[in-house]
Parts: sequence; C-alpha cells; structure tokens
Amino acid sequence: MTTITTKPVYQWQWLRQAATALLIGWMLTLVAASVSAAGVSTDASPEGPAQTAYAPANQPGPVIIVISGNAGPAGEQDYTSEIARLGYYAVLLDGKDILTPKQDGAANLRKAIDRAQRSPHAVPGKTAVIGFSQGGGGALAHASNMPDLVSVVVVYYPTISWTKNPGSLVNRFRVPILVLAGERDQNGCCPIESMRAMEVAAKESGAKFELVVYPQADHGFNRNGRAYRPDDDRDAWRRTTEMLRLYHPLR
Repeated sequence: MTTITTKPVYQWQWLRQAATALLIGWMLTLVAASVSAAGVSTDASPEGPAQTAYAPANQPGPVIIVISGNAGPAGEQDYTSEIARLGYYAVLLDGKDILTPKQDGAANLRKAIDRAQRSPHAVPGKTAVIGFSQGGGGALAHASNMPDLVSVVVVYYPTISWTKNPGSLVNRFRVPILVLAGERDQNGCCPIESMRAMEVAAKESGAKFELVVYPQADHGFNRNGRAYRPDDDRDAWRRTTEMLRLYHPLR
C-alpha cells in the first residue's frame, strides 16, 4: 500500500509546486510590465533634470531620450511607453528644461544622457533623441551637435522661432536628423517655411537631413485632440522606427 500511495502524492506535490512557480513568475511579469508601462519618476537633482524613465520589459536596451513640448511631459507619456515596448530604455524629459533661456539646456541634456547610460536598464552606446515642439527645438539646438553622445535625432513639429535664421541651424548638425511637420501648422513657434529653409540648407551642405511634410496636418497631429490625424500619426511612427532601426538598432 505504501508503494502504491506514495507516487501519486509525490506527483501532486510536484504539480502544485510547479503551478505555484508559474503563478509567481506570471505575477512578477505583470508587476514588471506595470512598472514599465507606468514609468518611474525622478525629481531634478545635481545629476540631471526631472525625468520619467520607462524600462524595457525583458532586458536592458539602448537609451532613447524623449523631450516633451511646452505643455509638459504628460502628453508624451504614452509615446515614451511605446518606445520602451520596442525594447529601448526610454527617458522622458520636460522640454522647458532643454530649450530654455533660464537654464543651461545643453548641460541638462548631457546630464540626462549620462544618468540614463548609467542605469542598469541601459546598454552601452550612444543615445537617440526624439523631441516634440519645444522639445524638438531643444533637440535641434543641442542634441544635433553631440555626435559623441547622440546617434540620431527625430523631431515632431519642432519649435525654431528662437532663431532668426533657421537655415543656419544646419551648420550645427553632426548627426542624422528627421523632421516630421504639418503643412497647416498654425502655431507661431513652428512655421513650415522654417522647416523648408533647413531642408534647402541641408541639401547645400550635404547634411543627413530629411523633412517629411503632411499636407493636411496641423501642430500636434499625432496627439489626441482636434488636430489628430491617425494616418499621419502612423506614418510618422513608421518613419521614426525606421530611423531607429537604421541608426539606433536594438541589440
């Protein structure tokens, strides 16, 4: 009798232990995914400006810095989370900390990149920078001139009203640049004429610069609201991820 009953009990215990292990693993996966989706926020400090970091779910990934528009980082949280889901370590900054007359925006960006590169969620190497509106202007002003740290810059409807000669910005470009803009952008910060002036100057200088103009799009065409254009949003995302695959691939 002992021989007959011991084996089924052992099997049941093994199955119970296996099921428990699977349940714990599933719960840990859910927790990790939740943390990644929500992001971890850090206040400004001597190490860098305030940020919200989104870790890739499975393993460390290359760093991407996302810089928000003037309205603040909240509007770019979902976008940054999607970048992390691709497998990157994505860090969201406030554009007011990067394109600003009150702070050293270039120093803030360098500190943010250095801090991100030291994270256990990051792999060694350069950083990609994606900016929106004011953050896009900050990326063009600073990240475009950091070839030692930055691999590629992608900007959506960037603010460039801070310069009287947009074409002269091209002289600063030392990394590949992609600009995604709306033909009907009525925001005074980001006139399409300025984007085209950069395009002309880039062709003359041979800079790696691409301008994509969406004929029916206004400022914020990729964000929920009156200006949202789903087809343009999808195309801009496709072009962004293609630039990342080309100049800032996952490993």
